[in-house]
Amino acid sequence: MQTRRHFIASLTRIAAGAALLGGSFAAYAGDTIKVGILHSLSGTMAISETSLKDVALMSIDEINAKGGVLGKKLEPVVVDPASNWPLFAEKARQLVAKDKVAAVFGCWTSVSRKSVLPVFKELNGLLFYPVQYEGEELEKNVFYTGAAPNQQAIPAVEYLMSKEGGGARRFVLLGTDYVYPRTTNKILRAFLKSKGVKDSDIEETYTPFGHSDYQTIVANIKKFSAGGKTAVISTINGDSNVPFYKELGNAGLKATQVPVVAFSVGEEELRGVDAKPLVGHLAAWNYFESVKNPVNETFIKKWKAYAVAKKLPNAATAVTNDPMEATYVGIHMWAQAVEKAKSTDTDKVIAAMGGQSFTAPSGFILTMDPSNHHLHKPVMIGEIKADGQFSVVWKSKEPIRAQPWSPFIPGNEGKQKL
Repeated sequence: MQTRRHFIASLTRIAAGAALLGGSFAAYAGDTIKVGILHSLSGTMAISETSLKDVALMSIDEINAKGGVLGKKLEPVVVDPASNWPLFAEKARQLVAKDKVAAVFGCWTSVSRKSVLPVFKELNGLLFYPVQYEGEELEKNVFYTGAAPNQQAIPAVEYLMSKEGGGARRFVLLGTDYVYPRTTNKILRAFLKSKGVKDSDIEETYTPFGHSDYQTIVANIKKFSAGGKTAVISTINGDSNVPFYKELGNAGLKATQVPVVAFSVGEEELRGVDAKPLVGHLAAWNYFESVKNPVNETFIKKWKAYAVAKKLPNAATAVTNDPMEATYVGIHMWAQAVEKAKSTDTDKVIAAMGGQSFTAPSGFILTMDPSNHHLHKPVMIGEIKADGQFSVVWKSKEPIRAQPWSPFIPGNEGKQKL
């Protein structure tokens, strides 16, 4: 009886320890290490997020083919929060508390990320977020592999204001109505004012998720542009990009008249439109499929072969893009950190992530900043080509350290560390 009591007590302590580790004990204790994939496979964001699920699975296959992590194969657990922001939190809790995953790779919109943050903090889980965002956030339980505003939005606006970028002095800030566009535009408005741009030369417009009628908005842009050299900063997200760009084409609004620079439109989104009327419009990212280097050539080749092998929709026209690269880098960096920590324990992996580096398809060696959990990333600005690819017209000479707390917003001084 005494031995049985000791045995039960030991099991209780082990279970309690596993709970304190946010599920990482359970993730490591079995024959595999479970990892979560949290992306919308239906709804308005599926146009952008489905490819991130697929490239995550490809990355896991690649790691498993090389022996896995800590001698164990990675086991993906895929869930679909269906572009439903509260459902993201529910699915995140399922992954960490029930499925006992060691880490989660997912989310796209900032509203989905904000929805899951309390879950990861409460359960001490680990989220890798692969998309550009508005900054103004540092979380112990999150690693940000997409761009902060100083790694995308601000350099894009500086380019548009330059002689090479057309010398714009009037700006339309057009976005989907949620936290990322509104906060990014707050930062950009402050930046533009610091450069002498008047409020009267800045127009700000928002549309709901899934919005499809851009006729009036594009007509207003055309009218506003009559007051001087104008550029559009687009933070439209999801499938609304398709009707927006179609309306630009219908209205004959060419890049030589009013260039549009987008922060959420890449190669994947352009597969759904006729790109010919959009030639010359811009996007700012940290990677484009068109960049030439051996690492990217291998990455593209692997992705296209994977798309065909898995019979993915439209596999014959499969493309890579920036958030796919960020997902790929994040998964490989996490695997490196687990090997260094010799554990999937959340706190040990967090400590091992700082300073991790990875040679990315962008052609640059990316490093995880040890103090703010953001990648140092290059900035690239590309012009849309008729085939839906991008021609890089400007890029930074080296990776740039993220400034998640924009210096253009008062009160952000000294907010660089966790």
